[in-house]
Amino acid sequence: MQYVMLCYADEQAWGRLTEPQRQAVMDEYGAWTQAIVRSGHHRASTKLSPTSASTTLREKSGKRITTDGPFAETREQLGGFHLVECRDLDEALAIAARIPTLRVGCTVEVRPVEPLPLA
Repeated sequence: MQYVMLCYADEQAWGRLTEPQRQAVMDEYGAWTQAIVRSGHHRASTKLSPTSASTTLREKSGKRITTDGPFAETREQLGGFHLVECRDLDEALAIAARIPTLRVGCTVEVRPVEPLPLA
C-alpha cells in the first residue's frame, strides 16, 4: 500500500533558525531519505518552493481565476511530500516519525493513496 507523507511547516519559523541549524536538519533529512531508499520504501519525494512562489487556480462561474500565493492563510504551509510503499499504516507512521523536521515544528500528515482507475 502506498502512503503520502505531507510535510507542513511554518515558513517564518524555519526562517528564524540559524543557517547551521537549518543545515543540520537538512543533513539529517538526507540521511533519512537515503535510509528509506535503501529499505525499499521510497517511491518519490520533493521539497516545494516557498508559498510566495505559488499560484492558485480556481474556477468561479465558469471562469478561471488565478491568484498569487496559497489558497488559504494558515500558520503552516505545505513544504514537501514523500510517497512510500508500506505494509500498513503502522509501518508508514513509524517511518514518518523519523522525519527530522518534526523536531523543529513540522507537522506530517500520513494519508493512504487511492489508485486512480486507468481509462
